[in-house]
Amino acid sequence: MDQTSSAQGPDQDDDAPEVQTYSFVIKPAHGLKRLDQHLASRFPAHSRTFMKRLIEEGAVTVNGAPAKPSCTPRPGDELVAHVPVTFVERVEPEEIPLDIIYEDEWILVVNKPPDMVVHPAKGHLSGTLVNAVAWHCKQLSRRGGELRAGIVHRLDRDTTGVILLVKNESVHESLSRQFEQRSIKKQYLAICEGCPELDSDVIDAPIGPHSRHVEMMAVRHDVGRAARTVYEVVERLGDFSIVRCFPESGRTHQIRVHLRHIGHPVVCDAAYGRREAICPADLTGSEPAPSEAPLLARQALHARRLRIRHPALGREMEFEAPVPRDMMALVDALRARQQRTGGSPAGRPNGR
Repeated sequence: MDQTSSAQGPDQDDDAPEVQTYSFVIKPAHGLKRLDQHLASRFPAHSRTFMKRLIEEGAVTVNGAPAKPSCTPRPGDELVAHVPVTFVERVEPEEIPLDIIYEDEWILVVNKPPDMVVHPAKGHLSGTLVNAVAWHCKQLSRRGGELRAGIVHRLDRDTTGVILLVKNESVHESLSRQFEQRSIKKQYLAICEGCPELDSDVIDAPIGPHSRHVEMMAVRHDVGRAARTVYEVVERLGDFSIVRCFPESGRTHQIRVHLRHIGHPVVCDAAYGRREAICPADLTGSEPAPSEAPLLARQALHARRLRIRHPALGREMEFEAPVPRDMMALVDALRARQQRTGGSPAGRPNGR
């Protein structure tokens, strides 16, 4: 992706947002996806809703012509996007449906969907989890600031699953301390490329900022911070595997970076993986049909379980989110392929 210009000139209104212009060419490895989905994967700091609005405003062209969010760019098409660099100072409550797992007067536990940023920041001014929770809750802990109201931990935009929010200031510190002391237990489910050699292992590799890409992280033995992830192979499905991951630290993008580090990146991870989408044709080696929809078009990573000691009730509690439909669609297709080729699945992703 090439950044070709920075658009606020001297003759523009001082209140006009700064705009960056990017151009890139679609490659076969990007898969067949709607334009708004493709741009959302290209710009991980921006939500799909934000990119859809940008397309509708004519700020994105395909081969020099305006396009609709639903159009599907083909390999060889040239895209140009004029993306404003903006930021918010306060959170606007928004009536966005929430899949609530548990709620009481102190905490709220939500099953976060894909394509939802946790809190407002550059490029995703609305549609975030904090916007949705601000509408749902009369009170949220403001210990982390207005833009991070209720937040004690985060999930990446396209990572689904269990996320905990804090309503009450009095329990925020206790929960933050549990995360810092690593007494909170987290379990993730991932579909990764290839098959790890070992059935289980510990990835112990420090993580720090990527040396070239500002929005990415990497294993860095020079400036990285200690990071450990335990993984277990649940099921081997040809050239893919289902793995459970237990992060013992909380570094940014930790599981994604660690699985890439051992040569088995998360499937459809646009930043760290080998492809942005996977279609049925990718599993058969045939040419994709023009209307073929991807089985999965976001990173196959799901926060399955979270166990805490409730800071007010004083008891251990575990919360669980079911495996999302898109990940299960890929698993079902992989199992069907395994059966056709004479293999036999060794486990289930919904097993403990």
